[in-house]
Amino acid sequence: MDNSNSESFRDALSTVDSSGKRVWVYPKKPKGKFYNARTWVSILLLIFLFTGPYIKINGEPLLLLNVIDRKFVLFGNIFWPQDFHLFAIGMITFFVFIILFTVVYGRVFCGWVCPQTIFMEMLFRKIEYLIEGDWTQQKALDRKKGTTEYITKKGLKHGIFFIISFLIANTFLAYIIGGDELIKIVTDPPSAHIGGLLAILLFTAIFYGVFAKLREQVCTTICPYGRLQGVLLDRHSIVVAYDHERGEGRAKFKKGEIRKEVNKGDCIDCHQCVNVCPTGIDIRNGTQLECVNCTACIDACDAMMDNVGLPKGLIRYDSEASIAEKKKFKFTPRIIAYTVVLCILMFGMMGLMVSRTDVEASVQRTAGSTFTKQGDSEIINLYNYKIINKTNKELPIEIKLLNDDFGRINVISGNIIVEEQGLTQGALMIIANRDEISKFRTSLMIGIYSDGELIDKAKTTFIGPVKRTKNELGK
Repeated sequence: MDNSNSESFRDALSTVDSSGKRVWVYPKKPKGKFYNARTWVSILLLIFLFTGPYIKINGEPLLLLNVIDRKFVLFGNIFWPQDFHLFAIGMITFFVFIILFTVVYGRVFCGWVCPQTIFMEMLFRKIEYLIEGDWTQQKALDRKKGTTEYITKKGLKHGIFFIISFLIANTFLAYIIGGDELIKIVTDPPSAHIGGLLAILLFTAIFYGVFAKLREQVCTTICPYGRLQGVLLDRHSIVVAYDHERGEGRAKFKKGEIRKEVNKGDCIDCHQCVNVCPTGIDIRNGTQLECVNCTACIDACDAMMDNVGLPKGLIRYDSEASIAEKKKFKFTPRIIAYTVVLCILMFGMMGLMVSRTDVEASVQRTAGSTFTKQGDSEIINLYNYKIINKTNKELPIEIKLLNDDFGRINVISGNIIVEEQGLTQGALMIIANRDEISKFRTSLMIGIYSDGELIDKAKTTFIGPVKRTKNELGK
């Protein structure tokens, strides 16, 4: 890095001038292998986003986040408030994952997967290029305010922006209320849903403001993840980095010269990496908060290196430590260890979700009770049961003892029917013969059945009148 350059860029945003006025960014239209790859990734993610509310698995949407009714669906599995422990574990896992992922892989998420980047760079920006042209044509158009060309192109662009923002707002609503409910609202007369229509128009205006006006300000100023980058990244994090050891000192390219012999670095100071940057920074100044790792500068630099016959990779995915030490990037033990932890967290959370049951049951001895005698040969324990149905169908429930050689169950309330997404509770007795009781506390396993299928198990204990040992008395 050229140490002669001023470090003042670190004290201010590149998109704000000294008076605090917004500096509008006109990024050059990017092209190259990374941009093409990101385009395909974005297409797949956009298809998934817009079709997600209408894809169903087992009659349930692929994804539903109904905060209003406290109903959440993930890949067709319904999660209710009774699954709050999974939510808590999931949130902890998510934050740990984000921290570890960023420490190792930098802001790869921002450049490739973040909805803000995908919508802005792969949808709204492409429409802008199509209507107004590349960066120089956009600048020229903005100098023609009031002309027919200006009004026509700006009107067409912003009209399309508003329509897309309206579709995005409706799509996010579908993830909250469900695709079927959204279609019903859309097909109903607007007068039947005035409040909902006003809410949608409000969110449409917000999305329009984000993608038509705020743009890169979301990434550089508003996004909390972007702000966290400053404390999460270190010299070993993988980022989009400029190889200052190879590139400095910068100088214009002259055909036929051997740059090393005249003390010139490989950077030909063409400014193409600056021209294509959607946040307006110069990557050659080093890792900066505003960089979203979109790889546009990599493609631009590689193209220029090809044109002048110099090796590619002057700007690349690498760590600051590897560049400073002039070492080829490799997966270090730290990166491998963090990646293993990330995989364990991810698959562990998936395991918890997959192992989650549709019915949750508990059977506990009634508080304050011990046992009662029935005749000369039978001992009775009283229990309270609670059964939660997390499915969208009514379930007939049968409770059975899974201990083959012990007692029988008598449900006091008779037949048990648990309504869809409902809860039922009641009392039952476990009756055992004296000769079946061999110790003071007997561990029992209770089976919860529906239509002959075992759907959950619950553990409990049975107390009987036998002589207790000193250890049992102490428990």
